[in-house]
Amino acid sequence: MRDGSGLRLDKWLWYARFFKSRSLATQFCQAGKLRVDGSIVKKAHHTVRPGEVLTFARGHQVRVIKVLALGTRRGPAPEAQALYEDLSPPQPPRKGKSAADAKPMAREPGSGRPTKRDRRQLDKLIGESE
Repeated sequence: MRDGSGLRLDKWLWYARFFKSRSLATQFCQAGKLRVDGSIVKKAHHTVRPGEVLTFARGHQVRVIKVLALGTRRGPAPEAQALYEDLSPPQPPRKGKSAADAKPMAREPGSGRPTKRDRRQLDKLIGESE
C-alpha cells in the first residue's frame, strides 16, 4: 500500500490464499459474510491492518484469522501462511465414517449379481443354451 498502514481486504484474502481469485474474494466481501473485529464488512475495499481479527465461514468450518502481516504479493503457500495466525476452534470429529475407513459390505454367498459362471449354469438349467 502507499502509506504502508493497510491493504484492501479482498486483496489480502487473495494474498493469504483463502480464495483462488481476487474477484471471488471481492464477491465474498460484498455478500457481507465476513467480520473484521466483530463488525460485518460489506466493502471489499475495507482496509485491513495487522492485529485485526477476521471471522468468516468457509464450507462447514468457521475460520477465525488474526492478521500478522500485509504481504506484497500472492506467493507460495508457506509465504501466505506467514501472513496470518489461525485462531479457529478445532474441527469436531465427524460422526460418519470417511470413505477411507469404510469396509466393503460382506454378502452372503449366492446373493447379488450373478457371475458369468452362474449365468451359464442358469441358462443350462432353463434350457436356453441350446
